[in-house]
Amino acid sequence: MQSRAQRLIDELALSAHPEGGFYREIFRSANQVVDACGRRRSALTVIYFLLTAECHSTWHRLTSDETWHFAAGSPLLVELISSAGAHEMCSLGPAGPWQATIRAGSAFAARVAGAGAYSLVTCCVAPGFEFEDFTLLDPAALIDAFPRHAAAIRRYAPALAE
Repeated sequence: MQSRAQRLIDELALSAHPEGGFYREIFRSANQVVDACGRRRSALTVIYFLLTAECHSTWHRLTSDETWHFAAGSPLLVELISSAGAHEMCSLGPAGPWQATIRAGSAFAARVAGAGAYSLVTCCVAPGFEFEDFTLLDPAALIDAFPRHAAAIRRYAPALAE
């Protein structure tokens, strides 16, 4: 792993995230809201999230909206498939844009653009993140559901054969 990325992991006290990459929650609002499913949640949560060229964020889904804000490093590519089946790709990086929002219910994944590189972002989730609202997705099932996006899905699931 690139030394600057390792220094950030150490300095920011980041831990491995189940979707890939490294994270640490840095804010959880004391204010409570009721989400669309009637559950009480913090109004907002914020994490540091770091990806390297060696690890990507695999396909997953949240029940809340999430906004990613670029902080440091190399450009980051975020791909999403909306619940209606539309595919989008956005790049966050030092030259901008510096933020992107993923709507609740969308399948999404992310990776660093460039070998040996890293990207540090902050991710804001509202209503606030809870692991019970997070679902890792099976790439093969995503391909079955959205076959026209199979190439995009496979970019984050290299073990799947063409």
